Amino acid sequence: MSSPLADKNIVLGVTGSIAAYKVADWVRALKRDGARVTVILSKGGARFMSPLTFAALSGNHVYDDMFAITAAEKIPHIELAKQCDLLLVAPASAGSIARMAQGLADDLLSTVALATEAPVMLCPAMNSKMYLHPATQTNIARLEEYGYKVIKPEVGAMACGDEGPGRLPEWHVARNAIFSTFVPQDLAGRSVLITAGPTWEPLDPVRFLSNRSSGKMGYALAAAASQRGAKVTLVTGPTALPLPSGVNSIQITTAQEMYDEVINRYEGIDVVVKAAAVSDFRPDSQSTQKLKKSSTTANTLTLQANPDILHTLGERKGKCHYPLLVGFAAESENHIEEGRRKLREKNLDLMVVNDITGTDCGFGVDTNRVTMLDYNDTTEELPLLSKEETAHRVWDRAVRLLNG
Repeated sequence: MSSPLADKNIVLGVTGSIAAYKVADWVRALKRDGARVTVILSKGGARFMSPLTFAALSGNHVYDDMFAITAAEKIPHIELAKQCDLLLVAPASAGSIARMAQGLADDLLSTVALATEAPVMLCPAMNSKMYLHPATQTNIARLEEYGYKVIKPEVGAMACGDEGPGRLPEWHVARNAIFSTFVPQDLAGRSVLITAGPTWEPLDPVRFLSNRSSGKMGYALAAAASQRGAKVTLVTGPTALPLPSGVNSIQITTAQEMYDEVINRYEGIDVVVKAAAVSDFRPDSQSTQKLKKSSTTANTLTLQANPDILHTLGERKGKCHYPLLVGFAAESENHIEEGRRKLREKNLDLMVVNDITGTDCGFGVDTNRVTMLDYNDTTEELPLLSKEETAHRVWDRAVRLLNG
């Protein structure tokens, strides 16, 4: 699948909030994902941002007046309402929320909101006291009753110096919600557990054994599952990545900690995806003091094997409600043979084999080239794709297996 936003018409309503400047980057990001963006700028929004800015970024005319003479014969509030696949209001000020909740049609944006049959999504951004006021909360609740999707604002420092809820969500949070509007909700009602990232196996207070995993593939899988409606638990090793929105995350450091979390949580889960690069070995002992170069111990490192999480889950199959088991294997040679061996030995339903030999796939990059092998002896080789698109392709296959 290409980007879910490819060729989608997004009408972006920008209202009177200082956070309006942040949305300029959103326009660029939406276009990178293939969307066509048309901006409606309210009178309040125009106090903060120029129509020229959004016209330049979107490549389209910016609408700011319901009664403008230009293209009046097209009846903009009806034309925009009909052509849009999503009406996104960001930032949504307290005034714009109140206007839409009351069904007023006194400006172009509120009129389009009334006229469109497309999904409507709001990203509130305002002073925290305004956001928490009972009137605003009542208005938001009413809009949710109408079927509008409201993305909760973030908590933090305001432009005015106050602190609390009311900050515009980060783009990755909004993007995840926007994608959910356009991807199939074929994991709705399903619970999935995903592992991601590396593990760190301590040697002394300074050093540890680890690997090159960035966690990007596992995090992409978690975000894609959340977009498709799943209840997602992400057990993650140390990474520098922002946590996907709508995901319950559990932070671990060592392979043993990851093993314990997965084994304690897998019952009742529909799918377990082991995308983490778990360290196969750990030091036999951990020094309480930093090892010195002159130390004999520093020159001899004795290792012991870490528990194999997927092998343990595979051994337990048939003893209870059992999840679909999906494994990842990072291989540098004999990819298919190694993948099939691990599929059989670990008793898995699906094995995703990573080719780590290329510079454009594997660890630390945003693209991947994988081959999927399942218990039916079916092989599917995917081309070089973004890790996000790879994640959706893996979920496509997992959903087919779930459905028999």
